[in-house]
Amino acid sequence: MLSEVTVSHREKAYALLKADADKILKLIEVQIENLMTPQCPLYEEVLDTQMFGLSREIDFAVRLNLIGENEGKALLENLERQLNILHEAAQKSV
Repeated sequence: MLSEVTVSHREKAYALLKADADKILKLIEVQIENLMTPQCPLYEEVLDTQMFGLSREIDFAVRLNLIGENEGKALLENLERQLNILHEAAQKSV
């Protein structure tokens, strides 16, 4: 049985990772809307860097047993799905 403190740490860890994923999505939205197209090398560089950073954060949280591996994968997959939707919308508007 998990203690309340452990549950609280797990919930907080997931919330922090989710907030970071949301920040990445917002950053990419702003880039697409205002700065560049998805074909721009800088766009790809920012996206790759941000996604790598988030994946490392998730790996760290999994290793600390703060979130489950499946939760981490789902978080990344959800962000990738949302980013793909943004990318496709930007492609159609070009």
